[in-house]
Amino acid sequence: MAIAGYSGTPLVKKLGIQPEMKVLLVNPPVDYDQLLETDIRSQVVKSGKADFVHLFAVKRSELEKQFLSLIKQLPPTAIIWISWYKKSAKMPTDITEDIIREIVLPTGWVDVKVCAVSELWSGLKIVTRKNMR
Repeated sequence: MAIAGYSGTPLVKKLGIQPEMKVLLVNPPVDYDQLLETDIRSQVVKSGKADFVHLFAVKRSELEKQFLSLIKQLPPTAIIWISWYKKSAKMPTDITEDIIREIVLPTGWVDVKVCAVSELWSGLKIVTRKNMR
């Protein structure tokens, strides 16, 4: 189901979720499975070492707390996608791409890709700097 104005690439492929990855979801929207258009339930872990994290945040303070907690438990090769409400969603949020960068860059993590996750959510891919892996 392609959304008008969006790439025809399936979200699971845009995000880079591979079948062998352990996936940790933090505050996902209720329709996350529908957005992915595939079933990843067997890959989802509740905590611990994940290869792939998708964190959805609405408030900067909660994003900061969750991100700083996550990076303490993740391997340096992990991928983190941080999603926030797009301006066009007209939902209350104090998060933007620049706010995400303010939080992650001082920690040695860096953004490498942005994508539309849905009509409401944008996503920024965060990885550790190459020299820190």
